[in-house]
Order: sequence, then structure tokens, then C-alpha cells
Amino acid sequence: MSEPRVLADGDVLFRDGEEAGGFHVLLSGGLVVTKVVDGREEVLTRHSTEEESAAAEEHDGKPSAAHRFTGELPLLTDGSYVATAAASGPSTTVVAYPKPVFFEMLTRCHGVAAVLIPVLAWRIKSSEVQARKRATVEALGTLAAGLAHELNNPAAAVARAAQELAPALDRLTRTAQAWGAAASGAERAVLDRLTDELDKLPPPATTDPFAQADAEEEIADWAEETGTERPGLLGSGVADLGLELGWLLERLEGVGEPALACVLDHLAALLEIRSLAAELRAAGPRISQLVSATRDYANLDRAPEQRFRVTEGLENTLVVLCAKLAGLSIVREYEPGLPELTGYPSELNQVWTNLVDNAAEAMEGSGVLTLRARAEGVCMVVEIADTGRGIPAQSLPRIFEPFYTTKDVGKGTGLGLHLSYRIVTQRHHGSITARSRPGETRMVVRLPFAGSARSCASPATTPDTALEAAPIEGAAPH
Repeated sequence: MSEPRVLADGDVLFRDGEEAGGFHVLLSGGLVVTKVVDGREEVLTRHSTEEESAAAEEHDGKPSAAHRFTGELPLLTDGSYVATAAASGPSTTVVAYPKPVFFEMLTRCHGVAAVLIPVLAWRIKSSEVQARKRATVEALGTLAAGLAHELNNPAAAVARAAQELAPALDRLTRTAQAWGAAASGAERAVLDRLTDELDKLPPPATTDPFAQADAEEEIADWAEETGTERPGLLGSGVADLGLELGWLLERLEGVGEPALACVLDHLAALLEIRSLAAELRAAGPRISQLVSATRDYANLDRAPEQRFRVTEGLENTLVVLCAKLAGLSIVREYEPGLPELTGYPSELNQVWTNLVDNAAEAMEGSGVLTLRARAEGVCMVVEIADTGRGIPAQSLPRIFEPFYTTKDVGKGTGLGLHLSYRIVTQRHHGSITARSRPGETRMVVRLPFAGSARSCASPATTPDTALEAAPIEGAAPH
């Protein structure tokens, strides 16, 4: 009933993504099983008939029989191969059993099932462990990339302000001395009133950039005619506050022509120092906020299980994924006064990261991402919705299965949503369901409140069957 095959070194037995067609038993030689993830080829396992190799692997908890066959998992799940297997060595011999024969073998030959089941259990557990490690690395990469992207602007502002502060202070000292020597007591009072008024000015409203540029040029031209040393600096400083030349002329009435250039030089230096100080005041808290969000996202220096607010995790996830959400509209619908949860917030943050990242990828740079959180009985309900093209109806019932993915080969492991499902259902006694139609996909997570002894399965059905879909013509993979 089997089909023998002899493979030369490097010959491919089956490829990732191909429909599973057979169960392969290794008679001699070796096989290397690899998978391309994010453009990198990873070796998942090696199969060999050498007894010493099997004995060495058995010390790590791997059944020795696992070296002798492959391809059973996609046959049992009615899916495609999830990796590529190629011959390793000059002469590799395998026998392939077609799918119907494989199932007949399981039914009629109980000894085969007795060997197969422990290997299956080990392979699934090993895949989940690898997926968790990969998810941790990916989460760290996402965290680092998001933090670097968000820190770039405030860190650059701090560096620029620090670099320009010393020469700006030198200019302020020099212009203050010149102004003090040239001005009378009455003229110094004019500048004092002007600086007091600047202190009380509200932040400038959004203005027409062309009008602001015109005002800056007009002030600079007038200042240059008076003999000011840095007319451009004065023009930009006044225009950035949303002010015009008329406002400045009115406030400087009472300053004589001999002292006018000195007062304008000193005012330009004052405005420059104020601008640098404002940049530092804005950048410093922003950096602190990003560091705090990163710490909360990763839950550093905290016990793994704790009481927490789920909305804080959602917000920290948005901060971390900010670079990937560029171009999207974010809508928040949080019910006020939500109770706390008890659980593992760092693990739930991986769930939110998976769901938000999938939603952003589905919308391809434009759309609306909606985050909702509300109380429903003893459960917290969190919804993450997007306006992408949706999940194909035929794929929706399987999205939480291990190794199932609708993404192109090399772009997904098929374990992200499965791990999210495990975290929600097994670690937090909740449920996660998916609903999709053209233009709207919603992932719904239910979690029990702190102190609740009841689980939060979907109200109408169990988590495995609470999947609704509308037919989607030509929908792209979600």
C-alpha cells in the first residue's frame, strides 16, 4: 500500500503550504524540516535513522520514534504541510502512505496508533513552546521598534535644545548687557511689560502656515531695517507665537530709536531661550510617558499574577504599536468605572498586540480601529474591530487552530491566534470569538472580573463554535 521514494541530498519531500497528501516513514538517511518565518529559514527538526541520534534526542524528552516519520499532523487536521522537508545525505529512502491508507492503518493497526500518539503530543507541545519563544522575541522586537520610533522625536528635541542652549545663553547675556547700557528706566519698563504679557499668552491656535510665514518675513524685514543683529531669529520667534508686526509695534511704543536695535536683539534672545525651554518641557514628560508605558506593557518588577485595569494594557499596546498604526483612525469606547481583573497582564498584552497587529495589517494603512471595553454580567468584554476586508467565511471557523494561517507562506506561523486563544481560555478562564463581514471584523474577548468564580464563555455558545461569518467575495487573508 506504500510508495517507496529514494531522494538525493537536497531533494524536497514536501513543501510548506502544499496540501498534505501522505504519511512518510523514513527507512534510511535523513530529513531536515525547515520553515521560512519573516524571510528567514529556520530548522525545526532533523529526522534520522541513526540509533545514536535517537538515543541522544531521547534524553531531551523526545520520543525516539519521532525520528522515523513525518507528515501525520496535517493529515489529521485536514490541512496543508506547515514546513518543508528535504533529504539530508547522499541517499535517503522513505515510503509514503496516501491519506486514505494512513487512516485505515490507524484503524486496523493499533500498534501504529500507540507509537503515533506520544509523538503527536510531543510535537504539538514542542511547537507551542517554540511559538511562545518566538512570540516573546517578536514582542520584544515590536516593543523595541515602537519605543525607538516614538522616542525619536522627543529625544531629538532634547539633543537639539541641549546643543543650542549654551550659545543661546551667551547671546542672552550679551544682548542683556547691551540693552541695559542703551535703555532708560522708562524703556526698560516697556520691555518688562512686554515680557509679562508674553508669559500670560495662551498657546497659539492652529494658524495658516502661509500667513505665519508672511508674518515672519514682514517682522524680519522691519527688524533688519532697524539694524537688528538677528532679524530672522526675531521674526520666527514672534510668528511662532501667532503674533504679527502690528502687535509688536504697539508693545514697543516708548522705546527710542537709539535703543530699538538693542531691545529687538534682546527680545530675540529671550524668545529663543523660551522656545528651547518649551521644547524641553514638552519632550521630558513625553519620554517619561513612553518609558512608563513600556514598563507597564512588559509589567517589569511586578508579580506575574496581579490585579490590573484592562484599559491600561490596551492603551500601552497602542503606544507600542504606534508606528504600525500610522494612517489609521483610533476610536476608543471604554465604559467608565470598569472593575479590575485578576490575571497575567503581560500575557494579555500579547493577546492585544496580536489582535491589533492583525487588524492593522488587514486595513493596509487606512481605516478605523475601534477598541471597546464594557461590563457584561460577571465578565469584562473587550472588542477590537477593524474596517478591513474581513476574514474569508471558509477560514473563520479555523482561525484559532494551531498552524492554521491564511497568510502567504513565510509570513505567518499559524500560532499567533492559537496562543491568544490559550492565554484567554486556559490562563484566564475566558473566551475569544470572531465575527466578520465585509468592512467589519470584530474579535471579542470575555474575561471574568476579579473575585468571580464563574468563567466567561460566550453567552450563546462555547468558544470553539461562537464564530459568525458573512460570505466575503475575494476577501484578503486577515
